[in-house]
Amino acid sequence: MKKLFVFLVLTLVGFQAQAELPATVVTALKKAGIPQQNVAIYVQAVESNDATLSHNADKSMNPASVMKLVTTNAALDLLTPAYRWKTEVYRDGEVVNGVLMGNLIIKGYGDPSFKAQDFWRMLMSVQQAGIKEIKGDLIIDKSYFAKDVANKKAFDDETWRAYNAEPSAFLVNGRNTSFKFIATDTGMSINQEFELNDIQVVNNMQLAQGACGDWRSRFGYEIKPNASGAIVIFSGTFSPDCGERYLELSVFDDEKYAFYTFKKLWRELGGSFTGQLKIQEIPSAVVKVLEQLSDPLAYVVRDINKWSNNIMARQLLLTLAAERTGTPANEQNGATVINTWLSDKGLRLDELVIENGSGLSRIERISAEHLGKMLVSAHNSPVMPEFIASLPILALDGTVKKRLNESASNGRAHLKTGSIDGVSSIAGYVLDANNHRHVLVMLVNHPKASASRNAQDSLIEWVHQQP
Repeated sequence: MKKLFVFLVLTLVGFQAQAELPATVVTALKKAGIPQQNVAIYVQAVESNDATLSHNADKSMNPASVMKLVTTNAALDLLTPAYRWKTEVYRDGEVVNGVLMGNLIIKGYGDPSFKAQDFWRMLMSVQQAGIKEIKGDLIIDKSYFAKDVANKKAFDDETWRAYNAEPSAFLVNGRNTSFKFIATDTGMSINQEFELNDIQVVNNMQLAQGACGDWRSRFGYEIKPNASGAIVIFSGTFSPDCGERYLELSVFDDEKYAFYTFKKLWRELGGSFTGQLKIQEIPSAVVKVLEQLSDPLAYVVRDINKWSNNIMARQLLLTLAAERTGTPANEQNGATVINTWLSDKGLRLDELVIENGSGLSRIERISAEHLGKMLVSAHNSPVMPEFIASLPILALDGTVKKRLNESASNGRAHLKTGSIDGVSSIAGYVLDANNHRHVLVMLVNHPKASASRNAQDSLIEWVHQQP
């Protein structure tokens, strides 16, 4: 009877310890004006079956970009780290003395990492295959994804921002135009990182002395589409103290961006083309010219997680749908694939809501406990090395490069961050002082969530200091 009493007391003490937040975290939350009821935390050693710390861990929360952990883990497990996307090129006419007497056709399969240099390499291969001039049009087949995946409402009012870009079965550069801002001896310079002549930049910016600070709030932009491309007008001030700064915009839709990029690269390679763009499925009686493969998924997920790339995560969810349920792929089927995968692993997440798999959503939901359990499962899976390697390294790279630089935890954690208005989150793995790895999840849903960074950092250090 006495032994039973001792067991119950120890169990109760353990329960209370799990529910009680570290004092440093409590202090940081209080200073930020964030009630504990708006915070969910889950910590578990990967070698244990029980939580070290659990606070509101069963509460359904908006995770913001840490939802990418679910999407990328599922993809690595279901598709394998060696998975590669293909992009195919066809022709529907004969080639006579280097002249294609017909159309050039590109069929996309949702490659999230297809950049301008990949396009250049593919078109160079087309020319090496004997095609120097195209008498017909450029046809792009986007049928691998459902048509409505690109007809969603933008996440916020910044409709031109790159993070609002929609998925496409043939996506070039994420349809992202990166504008570089830099002060010069004579004024202010704005240039495109990958220059398209179809974009005309009007620079009405002026230099203003002072600290860089919130540089983005000191200027605005206006985009005016026209028949030959678009005009982008920048107005405001920029401080020389800012050095080089970048703003990523989606000036064109996926089709125009791909077409303008094609014409630029084809011309630079010495090719001739005067045709138009057509969006349709591959016609009958075509000849395959070539097939180009992407980098392996193990490399692609690093860009997704280290830099929190939303459009790439959305492409990945649709790829899961296409590979597991067939085409044309849509987000709902992708969510079904992930739910089935979790269930097969013995993880039933009744609260899970997946809208697009990127976390750029007001309706996506998960609990801290279930995200933590998934991370434990990922650590004990064959894809553990590739998955952990995709996460930002604390104080060294990615979205956590500037955090806890002077802390003993520097370089000893792989953590994914997430942030939208009213949501701030962090999740991943932390090594303690004895090199034991722990899963850490902290989700904050509150109007002042952006002020929770110190509380998150305090939790990281607390986990690192565990005996």
